[in-house]
Amino acid sequence: MESFSLILAIVVVTALAFDFTNGFHDTANAMATTISTGAMKPKVAVAMSAVLNLVGAFLSVEVANTISKGLVDEAGIRPEVIFAALVGAILWNLLTWLVGLPSSSSHALMGGLIGATIASAGVGAVHGDVLVTKVLIPAIAAPLVAGIAAMLATRLTYSLGRKADGNASKKGYRAGQIASAGLVSLAHGTNDAQKTMGVITLALVAGGAVAPDSDPPMWVILSAGLAIALGTYLGGWRIIRTMGKGLTDLQPQQGFAAQTSAATVILASSHLGFSLSTTHSVSGSVMGAGLGRKGGVVRWSTATRMFVAWGLTLPAAALVGALAEYVTGFGNWGTAVVAVFLIASSAWIWKLSRREVVDHTNVNDTDDAEPAGVVTTAMAAVTPPPAGGTATASEDSVPAFPSQATAERTPTTTTTV
Repeated sequence: MESFSLILAIVVVTALAFDFTNGFHDTANAMATTISTGAMKPKVAVAMSAVLNLVGAFLSVEVANTISKGLVDEAGIRPEVIFAALVGAILWNLLTWLVGLPSSSSHALMGGLIGATIASAGVGAVHGDVLVTKVLIPAIAAPLVAGIAAMLATRLTYSLGRKADGNASKKGYRAGQIASAGLVSLAHGTNDAQKTMGVITLALVAGGAVAPDSDPPMWVILSAGLAIALGTYLGGWRIIRTMGKGLTDLQPQQGFAAQTSAATVILASSHLGFSLSTTHSVSGSVMGAGLGRKGGVVRWSTATRMFVAWGLTLPAAALVGALAEYVTGFGNWGTAVVAVFLIASSAWIWKLSRREVVDHTNVNDTDDAEPAGVVTTAMAAVTPPPAGGTATASEDSVPAFPSQATAERTPTTTTTV
């Protein structure tokens, strides 16, 4: 039976709090396209995603072992270091949720861990080869691979369904979306829940509660799975809106292609032990699906803000983690100061979010859709209308540039939530 100190108990509770934020922050990865296309009702979608996240947590421990055994040296890592790392990750998750930007909870966690470890034990305590091969390279490759796969899959689905009845085809793809969304949720549980398992296991090793090189105990797997499932059920509606409506306008065929491509990439990475960002994978597949439809567009201003957030995630979380570790180094009162700061900051961010509430009742509202850019407008101006002046119930029945029509109905000054 593991022996617990007070600081170790604090670390475990904080890790589960991070897992909870990971759940509602990343709900959009699995369900944004399904909700935006109307394939499932919002509350039903997040409930299904929560259950499958819990199931996925039990399927593998490879990613957990990457975190607990590979990224940093276990020797010399104190539980306070893990606590400081989690503070950086949680605050970054909450800030990006507040502004509705899909960023990587995985990279926030690893950034916080790297920063706190460097502040505590120096640069040599971070395994650079693992960081490059299992974190940084997948971070770049995942959205590219998922995006290209989704773009090709979208073109293939439209090509195969060109002569099919439009309404029947859409119903079929909506059913496919539900299945593929479930697969993404399952994949998310196998990848992201394991990161919290890895951190808790690392803390247990650092606190002497379990032997070095141990796999996550069963209670760790269960608690991490429950925490991420609960967060998923509550739904990160702000990010769901951005992912489902802010990047591009998806039809059921595109949603199915995007989710299937993302799930394939995530499950493959989990099997290989890559600590992959599910956010990067799903965002890449959504953009790829947007480009795969004839006349489809990606709102690059939203995508650019998202890319900037991706680039800032590791260093920002690392900086906060390093500062938190510095303060905890003053002893118990330093740890208490960091804990109070985390709670106060989280409460402040929550209070700010209440100024404009986004939930399941308005997640698909498009009043805040950004207008079409100059390039999109120019392309629309020279695009010939469908033959005969009418559209068939197939790919061409979808307006080529829906964002342009939205722009004509809405003010040019918008606010992202």
